[in-house]
Amino acid sequence: MDDVTAILDQLNPAQHEAVSAPQGNMLVLAGAGSGKTRVLVHRIAWLMQVEGLSPYAVLAVTFTNKAAREMRTRLEALLGLSLRNVWVGTFHSIAHRLLRTHWQDARLPQHFQIIDSDDQLRLVKRLLKENHVDDERYPPRQVQSFISGCKEEGLRSHQVDAHGDAYLAQMVDLYERYQLTCERGGLVDFGELLLRSLELLRDNPALLALYQERFGHVLVDEFQDTNTLQYAWLKLLSGMKTPMTVVGDDDQSIYGWRGARVENIRRFEQEFRDTRTVRLEQNYRSTSAILEAANALISHNADRMGKELWTAGSRGEPISLYAGFNDLDEARFIVDTIKEKVDEGYNRREIAILYRSNAQSRVLEETLIRQGMPYRIYGGHRFYERLEIRNALAYLRLLLNRDDDASLERIINVPARGIGTRTVEILRERARHADVTLWQALHDGLADASLKGRAGNAIQAFADLIERLDNETAGMALHEIIAHVIEHSGLVEHHRSEKGEKGQARVENLEELINAARAFTQGEALEPPETAEGGVALEAFLSEAALNSGEHEADEFEDCVQLMTLHSAKGLEFPVVFIAGVEEGLFPHKMSLEEPGRLEEERRLCYVGLTRAMRKLYLTYAEIRRMHGKETFQRASRFLREIPDEYMEEVRLRGQISRPVTAMRPAVGLSRQTSVNGGGDLPSLSLGQRVLHPVFGEGVILNAEGEGERARVQVSFEGEGDKWLVLGFAKLTPL
Repeated sequence: MDDVTAILDQLNPAQHEAVSAPQGNMLVLAGAGSGKTRVLVHRIAWLMQVEGLSPYAVLAVTFTNKAAREMRTRLEALLGLSLRNVWVGTFHSIAHRLLRTHWQDARLPQHFQIIDSDDQLRLVKRLLKENHVDDERYPPRQVQSFISGCKEEGLRSHQVDAHGDAYLAQMVDLYERYQLTCERGGLVDFGELLLRSLELLRDNPALLALYQERFGHVLVDEFQDTNTLQYAWLKLLSGMKTPMTVVGDDDQSIYGWRGARVENIRRFEQEFRDTRTVRLEQNYRSTSAILEAANALISHNADRMGKELWTAGSRGEPISLYAGFNDLDEARFIVDTIKEKVDEGYNRREIAILYRSNAQSRVLEETLIRQGMPYRIYGGHRFYERLEIRNALAYLRLLLNRDDDASLERIINVPARGIGTRTVEILRERARHADVTLWQALHDGLADASLKGRAGNAIQAFADLIERLDNETAGMALHEIIAHVIEHSGLVEHHRSEKGEKGQARVENLEELINAARAFTQGEALEPPETAEGGVALEAFLSEAALNSGEHEADEFEDCVQLMTLHSAKGLEFPVVFIAGVEEGLFPHKMSLEEPGRLEEERRLCYVGLTRAMRKLYLTYAEIRRMHGKETFQRASRFLREIPDEYMEEVRLRGQISRPVTAMRPAVGLSRQTSVNGGGDLPSLSLGQRVLHPVFGEGVILNAEGEGERARVQVSFEGEGDKWLVLGFAKLTPL
């Protein structure tokens, strides 16, 4: 290929400046869709061809293996030569390379083994058991999170001060025991890779000097995602003398919940001398309307480094805003609109549905299934395939059928109750030998006292729990059965023990399972049950759950709609994007209102979502949403109010019934009134109106469908709960 200087003609002025800047520290503030990878690759090529750096003198650090491979591939194509030995990789892969090369100096065995997150969790569980630590007071995932968090902050166990707190002191002790176990076994977890490599360089000045002299330039991608340890590692390796080019965007820092420090960008500019700052603001992805809306939104964040995205492309269509009456209506609108887009010529893979919470996917998935629309969950599992949902369904299946061996095995020690793998193997062996189910083998073992001691007590407690749940849920409605089981089985607390976003998401998914049960008994299933109560409904619901999993997800290479969380969407782009559930308490998430700085991170997440869209963007929300097992009135997100009216257009319902906009922002100018016209002598009722029933008393109308005498309304009665009533028989009196 021609010399890199000829290629500079293909870059815009800001890109040209970033690529051809003289050796020195440089911060490239790269906006969404501004060509940052292109700049990084060309910068490396410039350093080699113009500045004369050897390929072995360049260190390029990324956050994902995919990004590292893409950078290497593009660089080889640009330079026309193999760069197999160039140091391009993730923080973890480069740290691993250092430790493998200098294992003795790092005080590691030559053939040390890397353990992943699952292996780490198993090791923590073993430690808790061996040291007789209560795993309910100290949940394994919480201990694992504590150890990883300490390492991300660069702290060894002896550096953590418990300040006299007995709970924290126990956690520190477990961290110390965990590390000793790892060192005895020659095991290294992901956090240890970086911390040990930092200690390797810090404690060996000659080795540090060798690498500081070797690397003539260090480049870092996605700098806004660096944590405390990664920033310290870069400072040490560069010695604050080796020139660095860091590329990032403070407006796209969305991983604070897992340790990322957005302030590292500002620290770099302040701490690394003579730092040159270049802003990449020309966007090559989105229309002008989308970019201007995104700029307006993010301007509400304080302490930004300042950046305005723009495009030389067309203005494009305004952002479409749809207020669904409820979450089902929202999902129907999204899927109906996708069908229209496909009819217009879009491929399904060009369309993405983004959402803040994993739990939102359930209603969307079921609507896509009903409409026969292929889809894939990007970077995650389908709703009914998620760990916490499978755990809950296993409990429910065991209530219906004690002979379900697979369900019993899944939850016999979930939550942990002291039933180890050895005990389960004894049960399996007994069941095989006697040709009976595990449940029968369990009872036989208790009866003849072959299961005794601590294991026997734990088995007895499990059997009692299942019988008690069965008895307590007799006669309950389906959603009440599920709510009772997930709460009293300990699943909610078990999954809540995973601190942060992950644990919260699991709990929200369990709550969404209750919502799914409510929807099922209200006739929203593929095959509605004959009764809404008890075991018949539960059996039908479990069958529905099985039907809704697995086979409905598209094959890997099939043209299908993409579903994903907003976090998963970072770095991706789609011609058509829907962002669902733009409501207060959901997006921004309710947790963000309780912690300093989190609201601004939620706004950055919204900014990321907006800038995924290339040509058309839809924002949707529901006025009523099933949350936490009941229907609640929702308010439109503050983020909608922060986008000026000129970039938005309201999509009005095309159906027969219009609906209220009690929570809609006035600025959009929407005014719709829902009414249910009974006709004849029947009253006309409005959604949200209070009514009187001769038996159930006063209530509020939440939902409605149909017309005339056969119209059905859903009313929330005080003390009686929600009930669906046929208007022709309900004898409702408006209040």
